Amino acid sequence: MLNQLRRKTNQHWTHANLTKLPPNSERAKKITQAIAYFMCKDLRPYNVVENEGFCHLLKTLEPRYVTPSRRFFTDTAVPKLYREVKLKVQQSLKPAERVALTCDAWTSRAVDSYVTITAHYLTEDWQLLSHVLQTRAVHESHTGANIANLLQNAAREWGIADKNLVVVTDNASNMAVAVQLAGHLHVKCFAHTLNLASQRALNLPAVSRLMGRVRRITSFFNRSTVANHALEKKQMMLQLPTHKLKTDVSTRWNSAYEMQLRFLEQQPAVCAALLSPEVRKSSTDVFTLNESDIGNAEEIVRALKLMQVATTVMSEEKNPTLSLVAPLLAQLLHDTQDNIGDTALIRDVKQSISQDLKKRYASAAEKNTLYTASSLDPRFKTLPFLSQEERQETFARVVAEAVTLQEEIRQQTISEPEVQEHHEEPGYTEEEPGPAKMRKSCGLTDLLGQTYGDVGAPTKSLTAIAEEEVKRYQEVTPLSLTEEPLSWWKSHERVYPFLAKLAKRYLCIPGTSVSAERVFSTAGDIVTAQRSTLSSEHVDQLLFLSKNADIPSLSKCF
Repeated sequence: MLNQLRRKTNQHWTHANLTKLPPNSERAKKITQAIAYFMCKDLRPYNVVENEGFCHLLKTLEPRYVTPSRRFFTDTAVPKLYREVKLKVQQSLKPAERVALTCDAWTSRAVDSYVTITAHYLTEDWQLLSHVLQTRAVHESHTGANIANLLQNAAREWGIADKNLVVVTDNASNMAVAVQLAGHLHVKCFAHTLNLASQRALNLPAVSRLMGRVRRITSFFNRSTVANHALEKKQMMLQLPTHKLKTDVSTRWNSAYEMQLRFLEQQPAVCAALLSPEVRKSSTDVFTLNESDIGNAEEIVRALKLMQVATTVMSEEKNPTLSLVAPLLAQLLHDTQDNIGDTALIRDVKQSISQDLKKRYASAAEKNTLYTASSLDPRFKTLPFLSQEERQETFARVVAEAVTLQEEIRQQTISEPEVQEHHEEPGYTEEEPGPAKMRKSCGLTDLLGQTYGDVGAPTKSLTAIAEEEVKRYQEVTPLSLTEEPLSWWKSHERVYPFLAKLAKRYLCIPGTSVSAERVFSTAGDIVTAQRSTLSSEHVDQLLFLSKNADIPSLSKCF
């Protein structure tokens, strides 16, 4: 069959040899562009153009097309596309008020170490954008100094060193040291914080033993075709969803939650399947949970549900998630307090979570950053989780930061006199009379000019303007939780110009670094499977283009 396929392909190719497409023809260019886009977007290895099946596909679709060599894509097509898209990303970053970076160090299955840096920022029309900037191989140890060097080099390379950088990382000490050495504001990943607190609860002896029993059952059904088939029959008989059992992985706490949740859903079918004769023959040492264990599992799931919801919320993109951290943290601490009727096990679970969460974001600088972000989110601006004194202090800092920002803007305007663009400032109107409309002189001016000269509308200080804005902002009804804070700011930017500038500096900061981690969940296979043919530079280019290239941008790159 394969030989017939080859003969047909060769026949088509022989006929098409007479009318080969010139490489510079529009048709050939479009096909080459499509191949490059396919490689980048789907993270395919360069040698895909040498695969027999892929070549057959191209010959079938366009027999006249001559596929360029792998070297053409590695040395010419993809690097050229990379330079083009990189320039576009750099231009897009230029107007940003602030750029937030997520930084994640990871190791591929081939034990190659990488660090990925992703940029997050708000555009002039309040769109939240993210770009994977770079993925660098790390050949030395992941020390704070080495990672700090990567951060500093990235800031220079992408022209964002002056963008008031803030870096979001996991809670690892080397990451904290790296950001400090690089001289940037540091934010701890809230998703990682939730993971650490949840893992602490799952490591309680009673919980760990229960999880081990559930894991033993789920692993048995996942590796035994006989048991799995019996489970499917019992699911149909009991009219349960035909879901497969899940087994947790050590690096994700919510996988343990999902394992327990799925087990409880399928527990009647699991019990029935384990009692069936065909399953008992293959395993006599696997038993379902007793009634007490099932009750404990249900309570643990209820106790961890809020942590699961918080993790899911923090993993969503396109939302200014830093403003969510303080409200969520306060709610989690409230919900992990002891309640009447809690069992000893549930009290231990809640206490473990609460103790771990309380030691995170403990410094004044961390709290101030979180509170300011929440105050500038119209959904949370009432700050009900703070005391009256803390709310006053937070908005006093908002006023001070807004004034400082406006002073910086004015200083830049003074130092750049050649810029003719008009900047309207709050408290001033375009109708103010200019010197040309003033009368040259009169007797009244000669007599009373020194006493009453140049009396105009009183000029408000920047602090007074900022305080008035904050007061008006606080008086407005808070936005509902289902509405978009960035859309609100877009429509109210001219109403609160001082606060809007400051909001752009805080609402671009993600509260989690999972976006950087996702890069590697999609790239792990390509890095591992093709490690012998992909240099670290090629990994960097492919990942960058996979996340940033779009089809229109290809047309100018060939």
